[in-house]
Amino acid sequence: MAQVNFRVDDNIKVQAESICENMGMNMSTALNIFLAKLVNERRIPFEVSVGSNYVSNMTKDEAIQIFMQKMKAAEDSVARGEYVDSEQAHKILGV
Repeated sequence: MAQVNFRVDDNIKVQAESICENMGMNMSTALNIFLAKLVNERRIPFEVSVGSNYVSNMTKDEAIQIFMQKMKAAEDSVARGEYVDSEQAHKILGV
């Protein structure tokens, strides 16, 4: 059996150990369950998001719709001549 070492915030570790104990297991067992699900499902077995309610509550279709609206607005802006060339963009971005 392999051994894995990693760093975790002290407070998170204490809370996780307590929760695992209440569930009748140690943290090693809980992490083995997580890794087994990761391997079996070939994905992280829970949602991972950036933490913004606006983003995390957005469906894929909503995100695509917003992206397409932004692209259309950008295309319209370019059509009206409201754009900067690469030299101006570099100056604005400081690169």
